[in-house]
Amino acid sequence: MKTVICSGSFDPVTVGHIDIITRASKMFDKIIVAVLHNMNKQACFTAEERVRLLEKATSDLPNVEVTSFDGLLADFAAQKNATAIVRGLRALSDFEYEFQMALTNKKLNPELETIFLTTRSENMFLSSSIVKQVAQLGGDISSFVPECVHDEIIERLRKE
Repeated sequence: MKTVICSGSFDPVTVGHIDIITRASKMFDKIIVAVLHNMNKQACFTAEERVRLLEKATSDLPNVEVTSFDGLLADFAAQKNATAIVRGLRALSDFEYEFQMALTNKKLNPELETIFLTTRSENMFLSSSIVKQVAQLGGDISSFVPECVHDEIIERLRKE
């Protein structure tokens, strides 16, 4: 059984995230969506809230499991017997950072591969930061986030 990890902050989850997870779910036996506790970022949603939102948004994907983790992704992958990390790329600017992370994870866990999936063109501009900014300024994010979690995201972001 090929298990892979899709990791990220997912603060909040976007349709771009769901697209990458869905496409990966068709390629591998099991997808572990791993929500990172990022100490360097002030999250709008707690890790538990992000896990819950992702569980709702991926409920139609039977081979997807959502969890959170602390520490090194390479160590988490080894604990979960994952053979690869799946990462989405929007633009060339993403590649440089993601390439460095892939090399670091390979050094820390030589058995671990990184697979890059390019975003669909309609999602190239999309990021959690854009979603937060548009929502906080009263804009329409309905095409940016999964419909099943839209209202929860709006409720939180409009309060901030």
